[in-house]
Amino acid sequence: MTEKLLQMMQAKGYFNHHKKILVAVSGGADSMSLLHFLYNHQKALDIQLGIAHVNHKQRQESEYEEDYLRHWAKEHKVPFHYSAFSGKFSENAARTFRYEFFRRVMKDYGYTALVTAHHADDQAETIFMRLLRGSRLRHLTGISAVRPFGTGQIIRPFLHLTKAQLPETFHFEDKSNTSLDYLRNRIRLSYLPTLSKENPKFKEHLCLLSEEVGLMEQALEELTKDITITGLSVFQQQSDAVQLLLLQNYLDSFPELQLSKGQFNQLLSYLRKKASRKVPLKNGYELVKTQTDFLIRQEESLSLSSPRHLKLGESITFEEYTLTFSEFNDNSNVDCVNILSDSPIMIRHRQKGDKIDFGTHHKKLRRLFIDNKIPDKERQKAIIGEQDGQIIFLYVSGRLYLKKNPENAILYGTVVIYKNF
Repeated sequence: MTEKLLQMMQAKGYFNHHKKILVAVSGGADSMSLLHFLYNHQKALDIQLGIAHVNHKQRQESEYEEDYLRHWAKEHKVPFHYSAFSGKFSENAARTFRYEFFRRVMKDYGYTALVTAHHADDQAETIFMRLLRGSRLRHLTGISAVRPFGTGQIIRPFLHLTKAQLPETFHFEDKSNTSLDYLRNRIRLSYLPTLSKENPKFKEHLCLLSEEVGLMEQALEELTKDITITGLSVFQQQSDAVQLLLLQNYLDSFPELQLSKGQFNQLLSYLRKKASRKVPLKNGYELVKTQTDFLIRQEESLSLSSPRHLKLGESITFEEYTLTFSEFNDNSNVDCVNILSDSPIMIRHRQKGDKIDFGTHHKKLRRLFIDNKIPDKERQKAIIGEQDGQIIFLYVSGRLYLKKNPENAILYGTVVIYKNF
């Protein structure tokens, strides 16, 4: 079997353009099978290996497994790259941590390919999971055998083999793989076996579905390659179905945007109308639409003022405003804040966890912004006054929000906020 597997890898040319290969090794059956196979066939594949391992610090056995891999790498003269997970643990957080680590190692040590041990059973589980979650058709293409990653590519040479077809070797068992607390485990241990009783080839058919969706995506790209997606006259001439697919293709260029289906439909609605507009989207991106074209881009970064102290009897300029802290006066023609202390006031922008006391309740600024539909850019520019460790006012989008003061409190002065012209 190993000889056939070697011939398959050589025929597919996975490593034709790669010399230094980084192998992601957890210590489990799949990754250990991949490591031993590639190590034993380095000469035939003309590659040099390195190992990348992440200790997630979730099991007592993890320390022993790390030590074993470290000694194995030293004994076999294979570079060993290691990191330990930190932060609040979740499946998504751990995955993000791993792949960021892999990217860093590739860049720092000159690896051009990351190799992982995903196989056909993983592919079937991924497709089924995405069906459960209501993913769009294009995302049912599942895991790619080869795709760009980091400073090179990510390669999954086992992807067309089932787990049962992988070469057997020494490995560690992760007890968490049998826990039904995780969706992927429930899919692997319960849902797929049950459905396979109805159709023994169910997992194989999921993989075939993925391949067909991939072919449809490829056909669409070839048929629409001459269409300038961002030209509105051409875009608006297409049928609703073609517009939808063209926009999905265009959004693939912005993987960090991550629009929900509702947000996607709203964006599509904007593009079908004639009006020019600039619309903030999500995660720092915006739509810029003219009469003839549109584009999605990252919003221009704001140059924000550093925190400053405002003392009684002084004035400061902060962003496009002047703030004056003076003895109490009643001026109803400007935005003003009554102050109950003569302590200096820190004038700053928002920070994570900020909240303001409205008397009957405290409210986080994040929730206040959401409830009042404050745009992202205005949230960044919001001016906060903090005195004696408490937020006493918030000024955002021309609106003033005040901390609740005690009745009959003694006033020391007033902060007046003027917009500079």
